[in-house]
Amino acid sequence: MIEATGLRVRWPHAGDDVLAGVDLRVDAGERVLVLGTSGSGKSTLLRTLAGVVPQQVDASTWGDVRVAGHRVLTPVAPGAPAVPTTTTAGVARDVGTLTQDPWAQLCLPTVADEVASGLEHRAVPREEIGPRVRAALLAVGAAHLRGRRTAELSGGEGQRVALATVLAARPRVLLLDEPTALLDPAGAAAVGAAVGRAAAGRATLLVEHRLDEQGERDPDGPGGGARTLPGRVVVLGPAGRVRADGPTRDVLGDLAPDLAALGTWLPWWAELAAARVRDLRDLPAASSPRAPTGSPVLLHARDLVVRRGGRTVVDGVSLDVRAGRVTAVVGLNGSGKSSLLLALAGLLPADGVVRGPRPALVLQRPEQQLLARTVRDEVAWGLRRARVPDVDTRTDAALAAHDLTPLAGADPFRLSGGQQRRLAVAAATVGDHDVVLADEPTFGQDRATWRTCARAWRGLADAGRGVVLVTHDVRLVAEVADDVLVLRDGRVLAHGPVDAVLRAGALPRAGLPLPPAVRAAVADGRPLAAVLGALAARTGEPAAEVLA
Repeated sequence: MIEATGLRVRWPHAGDDVLAGVDLRVDAGERVLVLGTSGSGKSTLLRTLAGVVPQQVDASTWGDVRVAGHRVLTPVAPGAPAVPTTTTAGVARDVGTLTQDPWAQLCLPTVADEVASGLEHRAVPREEIGPRVRAALLAVGAAHLRGRRTAELSGGEGQRVALATVLAARPRVLLLDEPTALLDPAGAAAVGAAVGRAAAGRATLLVEHRLDEQGERDPDGPGGGARTLPGRVVVLGPAGRVRADGPTRDVLGDLAPDLAALGTWLPWWAELAAARVRDLRDLPAASSPRAPTGSPVLLHARDLVVRRGGRTVVDGVSLDVRAGRVTAVVGLNGSGKSSLLLALAGLLPADGVVRGPRPALVLQRPEQQLLARTVRDEVAWGLRRARVPDVDTRTDAALAAHDLTPLAGADPFRLSGGQQRRLAVAAATVGDHDVVLADEPTFGQDRATWRTCARAWRGLADAGRGVVLVTHDVRLVAEVADDVLVLRDGRVLAHGPVDAVLRAGALPRAGLPLPPAVRAAVADGRPLAAVLGALAARTGEPAAEVLA
């Protein structure tokens, strides 16, 4: 169903291939998980199989690619570049593609119209369209969104709708690029299970970082109660080459330490194997003190009320952002997290009081704030406008802190989603803002760059800034944040120090199950950041905490 031989892809003006000789075969009914570091070519692989590269996105390509009976790429001579031999639209009739950014796929005014559009383009009989739309939305937990306007959806809601649009068409091949990235933990688990069911009988390539939230519970699997991953895994290395290809349990179990060192995420049972421990009690954990609770208030918000589309999405929320402390804001998709952040930034009208300096802001969609033609110029943009005297020095430091130095000359719009997010963070935080706000700052990051991001946010707070992170990443909350604000239906369910709130069970009460690593750290009893930092160190990674 999918056959790629010697597939190479190189972006214009790039010195190296982003994919360097990939051989891949996926049969009908086979599910394959694609792992790899940020920038290893995972998304490029899916886009090439879908016919988007090089037809819609310019690139040089080599190799022979066939998907669902379509000749996607054909070499014109041995060693010569390959040319497309089927239109992107022709491939799309049999191939369903979900991109990293759901907003790139949503174009119609209402959710029902959006999901129905693919069926209408395929000339599905009118009487079948309504039932298929309802079934697809129900499968991804979005039936309640059917009458909503797409412009009013949160990122996670948009991701569910985009996936429903793909599934409603019932394609023969599924190419899914991080279908759960913007979802809350409960939604990610539900959608992961829905993807597993939808993949039955189809050839499926799944790019995913959130491995503990995929598939149905498997009590007989490794780790007992872990979720079922696709039966086969392909690992792409940093140079765009296949580093491993085989049965999932064998690859993740036998190569766990190597994969952790490479920078790929692992399911919990494999992470313990990489650390060579049975559970967290086997790890010594030094104390990891949090920042003082009485530090100065930099941004003061009281009784905020935000209304969008005739609905109250933030209802009476109060928050103090303090110097030297990281505050995490968590909640289900649609609970008002992003609206609260925009209100704090002064970009969304709100009733109530907000006092303090204008903060720096990192949006949920990084491409919305990219302005320059190179990564280096993007980071330096704000510094140059502020006429600071040490632009080059500060730009170099920011590039290094966010693992962007090798990409300094690259076009920001050619970066992977994870690289774009790190760039947006670097550009927003390189200035002197006392308060920094970020929406889903670790979305799309591999294990190694996640650590880079975690250290950067902790470092900003340790330098005296106030930081607010809207996130579904409960592990980031446990390792990096000092305080956590839990929202449910726009209202505050819990607010306080991270360890106290997590141990009190506030997140599960909000519908947010703890991921296995955090659940184990909570049960351990020692400070969460210290225990999880010790686990990171044991797997050869630097801890998220900035140690003196």
